[in-house]
Amino acid sequence: MTAVTPEQRPLVAAARALLVSLHAELPRHGLVVWTAGNISARIPGHNLFVIKPSGIRYDDLRAHSMIVCDLDGTVVEGDLSPSSDTAAHAYVYRHMSEVGGVVHTHSPYATAWAAVGEPIPCVITAMADEFGGEIPIGPFSLIGDDSIGEGIVSTLSGHRSPAVLMRNHGVFTIGSNATDAVKAAVMCEDAARTVFLARQLGPLVALRADDIDALYARYTNVYGQGNN
Repeated sequence: MTAVTPEQRPLVAAARALLVSLHAELPRHGLVVWTAGNISARIPGHNLFVIKPSGIRYDDLRAHSMIVCDLDGTVVEGDLSPSSDTAAHAYVYRHMSEVGGVVHTHSPYATAWAAVGEPIPCVITAMADEFGGEIPIGPFSLIGDDSIGEGIVSTLSGHRSPAVLMRNHGVFTIGSNATDAVKAAVMCEDAARTVFLARQLGPLVALRADDIDALYARYTNVYGQGNN
């Protein structure tokens, strides 16, 4: 593919505008610093996704800044270099057809758990709701090829959690769309902070597996106005 087609153009424009808005949520929630972190959004029905350019400050992001790539991570449209994590995002989209958005952050509490190589145990109901259990640890991988994407997919495939802590690196989250993936990143950091603080007070008390299942089912199927 060498260009965005007229059929794809409105979808690409909508994704670019959405990503400007969603990227503003990352510093607002304390999930990133300076130019670190990125969000991508799949173009539904097409083998394309849109992603943040590399090394651009969040206040300087505009819709036209966002880079369109195919599912091999090759740039289709955009004047800037795409995120250094583009290969990881592309790998996820190629191997998880249900994923419509991917987020990467180095949010401090969640990344602290990644630095010690520990999953975040499911000890609060909000975690059972959002993650359906612990937030798992993925393998250490260097940036630049498919290795991080492979780690994300192998860890999250068959797992209820939309978040993975990549060892010694940071957080990747997925969602049916980019907004859901950002929500998962926000909730991951909130859970990481709360569980960290709880562990300073004393031993953690894990929720029972059947209670986790019940909480996750209620949140997924009942909570909110039809969708959450």
